[in-house]
Amino acid sequence: MAVKRDVSLLAAAIAAIAVVVFIYTRWLHVDNALIVGFTFLLLVLSVAATARFWVAATLSVLAMLAFNFFFLPPVGTFYLAEPENWVALFVFLAVSLVGSNLSTAARSRAQEAVDRQNELARLFDLSRDVLLTTDSSEAITQLVQFIVRRFALDFAAICLPHSNQWDIHTAGSLNIAIENTQLASVLEGFGSSLDRDNRARQRTLEIAGHAVRLVPLRLGTKAVGLFAAAGRPIEPGTLDALAGVAAIAVERAQFLEARKAAELARQGEELKSALLASIAHNLRTPLTAIRVAASNLQASWLADNDRREQSDLILAEVERLHRLFQNILEMARIDAGAIAADLRWVYPSEIVEVARDQVELAVRHHNLELDVESDVLVHVDPRLTASALAHVLENAAQYSASESPISLTVQVSSDGLTMSVRDRGRGIAPGDLPHLFERFYRGAESKRQVAGTGMGLSIAQGLLAAEQGRISAENCPDGGARFTIVIPAAQKAAAAVQQTS
Repeated sequence: MAVKRDVSLLAAAIAAIAVVVFIYTRWLHVDNALIVGFTFLLLVLSVAATARFWVAATLSVLAMLAFNFFFLPPVGTFYLAEPENWVALFVFLAVSLVGSNLSTAARSRAQEAVDRQNELARLFDLSRDVLLTTDSSEAITQLVQFIVRRFALDFAAICLPHSNQWDIHTAGSLNIAIENTQLASVLEGFGSSLDRDNRARQRTLEIAGHAVRLVPLRLGTKAVGLFAAAGRPIEPGTLDALAGVAAIAVERAQFLEARKAAELARQGEELKSALLASIAHNLRTPLTAIRVAASNLQASWLADNDRREQSDLILAEVERLHRLFQNILEMARIDAGAIAADLRWVYPSEIVEVARDQVELAVRHHNLELDVESDVLVHVDPRLTASALAHVLENAAQYSASESPISLTVQVSSDGLTMSVRDRGRGIAPGDLPHLFERFYRGAESKRQVAGTGMGLSIAQGLLAAEQGRISAENCPDGGARFTIVIPAAQKAAAAVQQTS
């Protein structure tokens, strides 16, 4: 493309010389060698300011020949009779060539300055991309993609040694495979010393017909990996600076990963501490009640009614302990990913009955108002669904006054199975709503109202997630809270089942 442009400029300049010759010889009849020489010199310098040196040099020779043939005596020949004309001709040629060379050099320096400014802008944009990257797991892959986009490369790779293997992150339109042995050899060749010459710190490999430039990723004086690039040529100093930015980005990604791991470990310790504290508290209360009730049962003076009351208390606390250990087991299964949905055709009323049986003691002092659609079968996991609903019912019973009603509405629609549990308690504090389904979370108001572990709603969410279900909570305008469970499920009428059977 550049050669075609230069040829076009040369052709236009030759035409301009012809026009000058025609005007000076046929129209103005100018025979002053000084005027003609300056005119040709101005034309040559004008072309040199926009074209490469070879164009200006060619034009200088052609202008000298035209000057000699048309304006220096004897006119019409290339022979020069006067010695001073030889001097004038060669001075003209020398000035034309020197001026063209200076113009070309100045333009080249200006273009280099613009290119360096552009490369600096690319480095700045890449640095900003690195600072905006927060995902440590994909940070290096994103970094390579940023480099390819910012520097318009066909291929880029960040290669990091890991044990006896290499972690290679690539991007770009070219699919270039660099062997581990090649990478190890190049990295060993770089060593740990810093050279003054950028080119001494770069290697070029010919891979699949492509020239791949390799530069070390250095942290301090140590080379911790390699950066590879192919495609658009990049000035060695810029390539070295690019590798420096990439090395800093890799170090930052590793730091973010380490910080993330430390944060997860800290959260794990906090969860363990919260679980132990919650279990200790919730074990102490029922065990104390069981011990006192068992001691009372041994008393000979205890009446039959009182004895039955103490026995019921023991059974209730044993059931409470059973629910606590069941919650711990369910949470462990959720964490281990050991919960799998076993879908079956079941009536919604059957799910409600199983859930109510699981929390019979918790809801016995409440009036459970049921509105259940029972003539449609749904394809869900009855065990997981009933267990999740039981946790929500138990939560409603805990946070509403004794003898207050609890409403349960079950509907089947195009969205699937929808179950809504509404209590008449104090509702949910606005600050607690975003954290309601986090494990062990209990708001300040909740802690004052009733004892608990903060596991129930979190377990319900985990159980529902195994069958692609979801749960949400909201405050009701007239008081109390509503929990809604939605499970995507196929449905069919009961009549269809009877006909099939």
